[in-house]
Amino acid sequence: MDPDAIATRLGVPVEDIDRVHRLAADRPSAPLPARADAPAILDRLAVRPDDAAEIMAGWPDPDSALWTPELRWLLDRTTALVLADLGGHGWLSPGPELPRDRGPAWRHLYVYAYLALVDVVRGYHRDHGITDEVSWTTLADLGRNLAIDRRMHGEGWPVMQSWLTLHARGGLYELGRLQHQRGGTTIDLHIPEAGPLTPAAVAASLDAARVFFARHFPDEHYTAFACGSWLLDPQLREYLPADSNIIRFQQRFELEPYEEPEGLDADVEVRRFVFRTLTTPLDKLPRDTVLQRAVVDHLTAGRHWRWHRGRFPIQPHR
Repeated sequence: MDPDAIATRLGVPVEDIDRVHRLAADRPSAPLPARADAPAILDRLAVRPDDAAEIMAGWPDPDSALWTPELRWLLDRTTALVLADLGGHGWLSPGPELPRDRGPAWRHLYVYAYLALVDVVRGYHRDHGITDEVSWTTLADLGRNLAIDRRMHGEGWPVMQSWLTLHARGGLYELGRLQHQRGGTTIDLHIPEAGPLTPAAVAASLDAARVFFARHFPDEHYTAFACGSWLLDPQLREYLPADSNIIRFQQRFELEPYEEPEGLDADVEVRRFVFRTLTTPLDKLPRDTVLQRAVVDHLTAGRHWRWHRGRFPIQPHR
């Protein structure tokens, strides 16, 4: 199919389609699970009933009028693009952001690509001796992010479609309270929406990771845990008590020299994660917690949050 025609019919930049075409080329794709098996899989992936109903309503059946040839091409090539990097652990955009108001096929195209890769990445997990429990817990981040996107009225998914390619390639694992991303000599830490960030829960997750990566990826040698987040912004110390979970999490890290991250607005990220909205005016945001009040007061004063990166050495597990 002609990339220019595909881009025009999908209403996306032609360079985005060119990129998918170039990276996927003639690489193999992966089939969707059988429609009859999909509800059970969605349940294992912690997808809420309302989201699951939408996904099933837009299922890419061969005779579905919802799926134009261009959408089918993009689903197939997106799946091939991600599959080609199985085992990879870098940030990977699977394809262009699609208009979300044209129905479930458009809204959930990247969910279908994820579902097509579940069996593939679980095979990768088994090849590395990873248990079903860790495998399904990690992949169930799909349901969590769909629920967040629903709360954000569609403002969250453009970020999440790239984020979830880490799970679908075997680049990230959820071990207790934290998610751990492979890469280079560092394990990058991510903090899902999964309850309090207590020091005990963090310590248990770090201990689990020390054992996990040594056992399942013995050829990879990690020297440090690292994290890049607005949660490491020292300005939070002006607002939060010294014994708060966030400040105690910060204290684990030695911060790298600050650099403004290209293409990332920390104010937007804070609002996305603390309030799950990007459009509510500051004076209408909730002020129920110390953190919420800190974010609002800081921004109302004309100040800005910063995204920081820090690390600390991996100590041998005892």
